[in-house]
Amino acid sequence: MTELQRLLTAYDAHRAAGRACALASVVDVAGSAYRRPGARMLVTDEGQLTGAISGGCLEGDARQRARRTIQQGRPTVVTYDSTDPDDDLQFGAALGCQGIVQILLEPLDFQDPNNPIELLRRWAEQAATPAVIATVFATAGTASEVVVGQRLALLPSGAFEGTIPAQAELYPQLLTACQEALRAGQPATHHYGAIRVSLEILRPPVRLTVYGAGNDVQPLVRLAAGLGWQVRVADGRPAQAQATRFPDAATVEVLPLTQVKEQPYDGSLTLLMTHNYYYDLEVLRHLLPDASTRYIGLLGPRKKYERLLEDLHKDTPDAAAQLQGRIHSPVGLNLGAETPEEIALSIIAEIQAVLTGRPAGFLRDSPHPIHPPLRATAPLVPEGRVDAVCGL
Repeated sequence: MTELQRLLTAYDAHRAAGRACALASVVDVAGSAYRRPGARMLVTDEGQLTGAISGGCLEGDARQRARRTIQQGRPTVVTYDSTDPDDDLQFGAALGCQGIVQILLEPLDFQDPNNPIELLRRWAEQAATPAVIATVFATAGTASEVVVGQRLALLPSGAFEGTIPAQAELYPQLLTACQEALRAGQPATHHYGAIRVSLEILRPPVRLTVYGAGNDVQPLVRLAAGLGWQVRVADGRPAQAQATRFPDAATVEVLPLTQVKEQPYDGSLTLLMTHNYYYDLEVLRHLLPDASTRYIGLLGPRKKYERLLEDLHKDTPDAAAQLQGRIHSPVGLNLGAETPEEIALSIIAEIQAVLTGRPAGFLRDSPHPIHPPLRATAPLVPEGRVDAVCGL
């Protein structure tokens, strides 16, 4: 969401200034790559960049190609292949990722309400639940009923929007593919003969509620907000729960202990950092029946949670079962954290691991790829050699 907001801000500024733009989007990946499908970069006709499609190795070449795309007025797809080290040396790409990345370059029409940036904007305005965008990035040429760059978006409202014509033979198949991708929660690449379509999952920002407004919460809020998370801070102390102390938080509120149980369930991830035993106890009582809160991090030693659990058992004998799998105490990864900044890093890293279902160990010790392979109905590219840098 942070990247998307930067793109939208830059897009609006360029549109107001009359600067022509192109959008570079990662649409498919085979093997290892720094960025995955959905990574985007906005390029002006003067070469100004916003966003990134790699770790810096593709941006220079993609910028030049995007500027030509603006001049030509039509989209194109570029394939970067780093699986052959000789190609790296020949083309100077020096990718070193041992993967194949396909980038869709397309000029943006500021007057088109369905251009890709405007589609993303409509989702961002109602981004409470995931959505799917299907993007055509290869066709059968002039004989195809769809063209490169056309899209179909399944928005949180359940409505389908986009530029793929409803009368296209492919349309009902794409509707089904979008719905399946949304249910699976995984991106995919679909091939319909010579037509290739990238299905991207758009995920809403992580919502995090932090009970506690002490000084140690400040670096945590800054770090979480920097990731694009929406952070709510709540505390019973008016002197602590002030927006001026947490400028990066979405909301800061004074919440007396007696009003905790009146708060509606919102399904956000939760951290208890109040340093107040009875406040933590009241929050845990409140969250016990709320199965939608799938992560509860409790700051403090293990003995503190054991005592809290004893008190919870007095009213709720199955409290431990209700919290099973949701409670993280002590909270955070074992990073040897000492300072508030280090503790914030430990906690945010643990939450990220929980969100992605990863074990959070050293990558060097993992037998698996860093990124799971994309689901595809056919190979990424036809058999045969693909140049390190080539237009499709």
